[in-house]
Amino acid sequence: MSDIQNKLILQDPSKRDFMKKTTGLSVAAALMALVPPGVREGAWAAGTDGIEKPDVSFGIIPLTDCAPIVIAHEKGYFKKYGLNSSVSKEASWANIRDKVSIGALDGAHMLAGMPIAATLGVGATPKPTITAFSMDLNGNGITVSNELYARMVEADPVAMKTRPTSAVALKKVIDADKKAGREPMTFAMVFPVSTHNYELRYWMASAGINPDADVRLIVIPPPQMVANLQSKNIVGYCVGEPWNQRAVELGIGHALVTDYEIWKNNPEKVFGVNLEWAEKYPNTHKAAIKALIEAAAWADKPENRKEVVRIISAKSYVNAPEAVVDNSMTGTWRYNKAEAPVPMADFNVFYRYAATYPWLSHAAWYITQMYRWGQLDRPLDIRKTAASIYRPDIYRGIAKEMGIACPTGDWKTEGMNKGPWTLKAATKPIPMGPDTFFDGMTYDPDKLMAYLKGFKVSNAKVDMAALAKLNR
Repeated sequence: MSDIQNKLILQDPSKRDFMKKTTGLSVAAALMALVPPGVREGAWAAGTDGIEKPDVSFGIIPLTDCAPIVIAHEKGYFKKYGLNSSVSKEASWANIRDKVSIGALDGAHMLAGMPIAATLGVGATPKPTITAFSMDLNGNGITVSNELYARMVEADPVAMKTRPTSAVALKKVIDADKKAGREPMTFAMVFPVSTHNYELRYWMASAGINPDADVRLIVIPPPQMVANLQSKNIVGYCVGEPWNQRAVELGIGHALVTDYEIWKNNPEKVFGVNLEWAEKYPNTHKAAIKALIEAAAWADKPENRKEVVRIISAKSYVNAPEAVVDNSMTGTWRYNKAEAPVPMADFNVFYRYAATYPWLSHAAWYITQMYRWGQLDRPLDIRKTAASIYRPDIYRGIAKEMGIACPTGDWKTEGMNKGPWTLKAATKPIPMGPDTFFDGMTYDPDKLMAYLKGFKVSNAKVDMAALAKLNR
């Protein structure tokens, strides 16, 4: 630190106080380092002695899958582990990214691809970001306007009667518009590196639609989707709940397909923190994850789902009618207002199927999609990159302390299991759910280049040969 910087700090009372506090923390951390690990852990578990930063603020977006953070706060799990938590509802994913990046939030509800994008500088200045906790599986849907739905039924009534609904009829509508000289239709997703963007693109591309050429994709924050559909600014969108069911309940749209149908038990959100923050406050980070694991387990029990609905529906969180939130959260799904809800027990999974475990294979899948759609153009070792951002090593240590079942491997193939199965590569066998893709593809993380080259529709900008050298 320069003499000028030192003088400025001494002249500013708030900075003097900050320096005193951080110096105290540094001394405390140094003293704790001299204590044997077993004793140190015991002292921390008994109270807040080992918590470097007891006052924490975590960000959320108003979606039903903010539940683990909200439940950990409302049901006292954060407090149980020595954290005085506050929950900040943010307006957009960009807000989440930026506030975590500058330290205005200690951690946040993040899209599964956000820590990857933040670390690699996709769409923003690079900021090393990690996740050691997956918040949920599934939770999204694709909804279109009544007008577009009618056009799709007219274009291909047979395809529209088959579920899961493909984009085959949409392709015919797009082709008809091209022939008539009409402008491309506008669809929305919530963020460029969101699961929603990749799911919408995956669904469209499976029918031969090029989402970068055949339609217009824009970003709209989740709570604003319904209003933009109603005002005809867009013809459809991919978003998390409750904003698909809200459009259905209002009678202004049809929910075509869920992400569970596109890829069963896909990773959706994570708890993200700056790498710098995690290294500075390791016990605080561990405490947050322990609280989140317990909250996720509680929220995943069917007998607790009604209370989850009541809590997260509040104005300070999702701010939506309980009846709308209840529909998907309690295991049903409604495609349109004329049809009764259908069972979809795994639409929201918070703990089952090792849902809280940050699989490196999931991180690698998101990186393949960033390459597929031209968001990454420099060659990287995908597996090494995934391992620097998703941190199952941290989770595994926490699971051991808590005595809960945990996978012993970090990579798994997706698309092979059509029904329930058991993960035996774990400290205790873990019941797992189906993991198939609706187009029949298989994702093998040991064959990343073959997977990436297997897509018929791709707008990759990277030198594939250079990428292949790093990913043999």
